[in-house]
Amino acid sequence: MTTYIIRRILLMIPTILGITIMVFAISRAAPGDPVSLSMGPGGQMDAARAADVRKARMALYGLDKPIHIQYYTWLKRVVKLDFGDSIKHHQPVIKLIAKRLPITITLNVISILIIYIISIPLGILTAVRQGKFTDKVSSIILFMLWSLPSMWVGQMLIGYFCGPTFKNWFPPAGLSSNFAESLPFFPWLADRLWHLALPVLCLSYGGFAYLTKQVRAGMLDNLRSDYIRTARAKGLGNWTVIFRHAFRNSIIPVITIMATLLPAMIGGSVIIESIFSIPGMGRLAFEAITTRDYNVVMAVATIAGFLDLVGLLLADIAYAIADPRISFERMD
Repeated sequence: MTTYIIRRILLMIPTILGITIMVFAISRAAPGDPVSLSMGPGGQMDAARAADVRKARMALYGLDKPIHIQYYTWLKRVVKLDFGDSIKHHQPVIKLIAKRLPITITLNVISILIIYIISIPLGILTAVRQGKFTDKVSSIILFMLWSLPSMWVGQMLIGYFCGPTFKNWFPPAGLSSNFAESLPFFPWLADRLWHLALPVLCLSYGGFAYLTKQVRAGMLDNLRSDYIRTARAKGLGNWTVIFRHAFRNSIIPVITIMATLLPAMIGGSVIIESIFSIPGMGRLAFEAITTRDYNVVMAVATIAGFLDLVGLLLADIAYAIADPRISFERMD
């Protein structure tokens, strides 16, 4: 197992390099550049002066060099965990990431926990009660949830629950109230959860619907298998058959989804954090893309790619733990 994990970690290095090369090339090939955006449409500055200012700024940011030299310079800094300075914020990128990444991770971890706590029991219940009222109603609701775009849902939640219609039940934006820092721990925590309620709901409902359908489908396949009929014929109890045999063999798709859920939700955070004005990494990434803040874009892409690969590695380890038929020797 140790050998396998070391090999996978070593394989992550060329994969991360490939991701950074692709993102670097795409970001540089995109129309517009940070210098043009920061100078604006012009006006009082004459053409010769504007050209000199532009040339000076291009040299300052290293954008006057060939693209492969720019990438090599960036890569040398990243080895030392230096992502450079943000062109927009005029701060070290690593400092911006360190401030905002915990917010995004917290938002997504809470969402993932809610998704799993609700989806697994509901998926099992709907599979056991296939064709009955519970199964039909939940299937309709889950299909509706799966179909709703998070951007539209976020706007509707703000419109209905953050206004006078429901007496301002939830705050429309931000991570905490202005006076939150002066509160004791538990009132501060309650204020933070109050602000996170709607963003977490927006991030959760899509994954919740998808995972429930996957658990239900896996359970149905196993409940129809011969070994389940054999277990029932031996006189095992219904819940023993369901949880010890059928659910255990249905857990592989759940692990597969777990590996992709965190990277997908971090990508979804770009929309949710922008809608609810949450100062997380998703909102930082959105601002960086619109302003061509290359150093921030590269830092976010590198961290997101790393988290994706870590998720896949954890899933492979979980496969072998959940199913003894899968061995690390076979994976090698």
